[in-house]
Amino acid sequence: MQTQLVIKRTAQGFILVSALALLSVSLMAFCDPQSVMDLVQVQLNNTDPFSSIRGVYGGVGLTLCITLLYLMVQDVEKGLLFLSLLWGLYALSRVMTVLVEGPLGAFGRQWLFIETLLFIIALTLVWVSKQVRVLPIKLLP
Repeated sequence: MQTQLVIKRTAQGFILVSALALLSVSLMAFCDPQSVMDLVQVQLNNTDPFSSIRGVYGGVGLTLCITLLYLMVQDVEKGLLFLSLLWGLYALSRVMTVLVEGPLGAFGRQWLFIETLLFIIALTLVWVSKQVRVLPIKLLP
């Protein structure tokens, strides 16, 4: 029983850290969209890109954060599966960029590593939770 609680709390902690990471970018995008784009050396030159960065990184990021906080409390299993998709697809998008446009710069390489690691952590927590029956995980019907 103690092992189950430790794994559940670890999973909730992972969900919380992911939510806070998304929240930090979301708040940065709401307050100063250019600061988000400065990370990849892109200049916003009119109000439309400012609006888009606020919407995608700000609004969507905040929606993801709120969803993760809800899942952290209500359904840890779904939270971990959601993060597996989120981090895995982020990493996949970077791999696709390498295949289509060419090698990533330092920023892209760093985030490919981080997103791949977060994807592996999420999947590992799903697997470990299933092994000790912390969560009623049913990957297939």
